[in-house]
Amino acid sequence: MTLEETLQRKVASWRPDTQSQTLSVDHADSGWKVDLHAECVDIVGARLREVQLTRTRPAAEPVPVAEQARRIADQVTGLLEPLRLLEIDAGRDLAQLRSQAPAQRGGDLHYYEVLRHSNGNTQVARYQASHTTSKREQVPFTLTHEALGKLVRDLAD
Repeated sequence: MTLEETLQRKVASWRPDTQSQTLSVDHADSGWKVDLHAECVDIVGARLREVQLTRTRPAAEPVPVAEQARRIADQVTGLLEPLRLLEIDAGRDLAQLRSQAPAQRGGDLHYYEVLRHSNGNTQVARYQASHTTSKREQVPFTLTHEALGKLVRDLAD
């Protein structure tokens, strides 16, 4: 069973509560672990705070973080907005991607942010920012189980 299929199967039966709002799926065959931080999950989708991928074994062939980020920007299509590479921090071996065109609701912007480390570890979150202040706030985002599986597959490829 693939990482995507394993994740979808586990999410379909998981219902977070106040004690357990994180689901960890360790997929030894692919060398990845996925942590979902959720507010709620139902039969169709999940309202997520964050998605984290962690490599559990080194990649067979190391790929520069800039190339990984470009692949992510090209492959990830299941989010509300396409992603674009914003910055490469060479000192930290980290790429930052964000929504290409953030959604505007009222006076606020809503956008995804993906942080990709050179070892493959990845965090996905959504933020809300105001035009009038420089502060941003992490907000939940909703994905169907199928879109979540595709997102994880695209990030792990």
